[in-house]
Amino acid sequence: MLKTHRASSEPTLYRIRLAGHLDDDWEDWFGELSMARLADGTTVLAVPAADQAALHGVLARIRDLGIALVSVEMTEPPGPGTPEDPGCGSPGSRR
Repeated sequence: MLKTHRASSEPTLYRIRLAGHLDDDWEDWFGELSMARLADGTTVLAVPAADQAALHGVLARIRDLGIALVSVEMTEPPGPGTPEDPGCGSPGSRR
């Protein structure tokens, strides 16, 4: 079933899982996102995207680097008082 996102002025948050661990230097190159290196050998990017074109721009950068894409998942941003997802911090935070 296709899940639709409600209209909002807030960007949609995507979790993009990549094969391998990326260095912290790549966080600046990708722009406004947070990055976490997980014990399973993958890197998770938390990417706020205003629209599908912005998401495709990030995915195109990943493709151009030749990094293997494991998964892309649309998530709800944490609300006030909600614990952060352990897979990635909020956009702009460093791990």
